[in-house]
Amino acid sequence: MTRHLTFLPFIAFVASHSVAATLPPPEYGKLVHDIYKQLIEINTSYSTGATTPAAQAIADRLRSEGFPASDIQVVGAAPHKMNVVVRYHGTGARKPLLLLAHLDVVEAKPSDWSLDPFKLNEKDGYFYGRGTIDDKAQAAIWIANLIRYKREGWKPDRDLIVALTADEEGGGPFNGVDWLLKNHRNLIDAEYCLNEGGWGETVNGKHVANNLQVSEKYVANYRLEVKNKGGHSSLPVKATGIYHLAEGLVRLSKFSFPHKFNETTRAYFERIAQFENEQTAADIRAVLSDKPDPAAMSFTRLAANPGYNVQLRTTCVATMLGGGHAINALPQLASASVNCRVMPGEPIEEVKATLERVLADEQIVVTQLNQPVLSAPSALHEEIMGKIEKLSQEFWPGAVVLPTMSAGATDGSYLRNAGIPTYGHSGMAGDINDSRIHGNDERVPIKSFYEGQEYLYRLVKMLSGGAS
Repeated sequence: MTRHLTFLPFIAFVASHSVAATLPPPEYGKLVHDIYKQLIEINTSYSTGATTPAAQAIADRLRSEGFPASDIQVVGAAPHKMNVVVRYHGTGARKPLLLLAHLDVVEAKPSDWSLDPFKLNEKDGYFYGRGTIDDKAQAAIWIANLIRYKREGWKPDRDLIVALTADEEGGGPFNGVDWLLKNHRNLIDAEYCLNEGGWGETVNGKHVANNLQVSEKYVANYRLEVKNKGGHSSLPVKATGIYHLAEGLVRLSKFSFPHKFNETTRAYFERIAQFENEQTAADIRAVLSDKPDPAAMSFTRLAANPGYNVQLRTTCVATMLGGGHAINALPQLASASVNCRVMPGEPIEEVKATLERVLADEQIVVTQLNQPVLSAPSALHEEIMGKIEKLSQEFWPGAVVLPTMSAGATDGSYLRNAGIPTYGHSGMAGDINDSRIHGNDERVPIKSFYEGQEYLYRLVKMLSGGAS
C-alpha cells in the first residue's frame, strides 16, 4: 500500500504536459522507485550496518532480468562489506564507461529524525530517508536505467559498467573502489567515470545550475592534545590543559586560510555570478580580478556564504572535544579533533605547520591522523561538457553547467589517481539553501529524482552511441 501511494505523484507528473518530456515512462518510474525503496530500507551505515545485503539484493534483481551471472560480481574486502559490479556489453568500439555510486550511508540516529531514516517516506513533495541524496538515488537510477537499456535491446559502442560500492563514507580498508582498483581493476577499468558529487541547484523552485564535479578537496584530520600532571580540583591553577586547548581553538576559529583559485573554482565563480544580486556579482568580479579586493572576499561579504567560502580556501574546523577524567580533578588530558578540507595542490605539510602557528601554544601537540588521498582534477573534457550543456538546455532551459570542486570527498580521488578521469554528475537538483547531506531528515525532491533518472538515461546514451 505504501509503495502504491508513494508512486501516485509520479503518475501525476507524467500527466502534466509541461514536465512529461523530462520524466521516464511510468514503467521505469515505478522500477526505479521500487529499487530506491529497497536500498533505502537496508541499513548500510558504516559502523552499524552492512553493504552486502544491498549488493546481493541488486545482484538478485539483475539475474531475474536476464543478466548473465558471469557479468555480475559480488566481491569485496570483507564478508559484510561487499560491492556489486555488473557489465552491460556493447560493441567494444570504445573503452567502457563506468557508472559509480556507493551503497553505504552515514549513521542516522532515529530519535533525531522526524521520520524513520530507514524507510522511504514521501512528504510535501520530497522523498525522505537516509541515503535519499547520498548516494542511493544515483545507485537506484543506474540499475533501473541499465535494466531499461537491456529491455530495449540497445547495443552501445562501449561496455557500460555499474559499480555500487562499500564504505565511501568510512574509507579505510573496506573502501570498495580502492579495493577493486587494487584487486580487480579489470572489473571497473574504463575510459572515464560518472560518479556522485555533482548536484544541480534550484532557487525558488527554478533549476538554475547543473553541476559537474571535476575536482575535490582532500581530507586531513588532526588530533590536538594537551597533557599535564593534573591534580586536585581544590588546588586549581590557571594553565590547565582545557584552558590551553580552549584558547588555542578560539585563535583557530578566528583564522582563515588565504584564498587560492584553480581552473575549476575560477570557472565556477565566472558562471555563477550571473545568478547573483548586483552586490555579490560585483564582489565575485572583484575577487577574480588581477588585484583581488580583500574586502570583497571577507566574511561580511562573499565568504559569508559558506558554499562560496569553501570554494575560496582551505578550511579547518574543530569537530570533537574531550578532556578530564573526574569532576574533582584537574584534567591530565584535553583533546580536540580538527577536520581540514584542503585545496588541491596545497602541500599537506603546510596545513599542519599552519595549525601549529595559529594555535600558538607549544603545549598543544598536533598529530596528523590520516594519510590523505590527493588527486589532480579531471580535465574539462569537451565531449562530456558539450553533451551535458546540450542536454541540460533540453531539460532546464537557461540553467548553466557549473564546473565544481567538491568541498567534501568522494571515491573519485581513487579513480583519478588510477588514471580514470571522474566526473560527479547526477542531473538531480536541490534548493541551494537547503542541503541535508549527512544531516537529519535527509531528502530529495520527488520531481528532481525522476528527472535525474531520465536525464542520466539520455546522457549515457549520448556518451555511448550505438543503436537499438
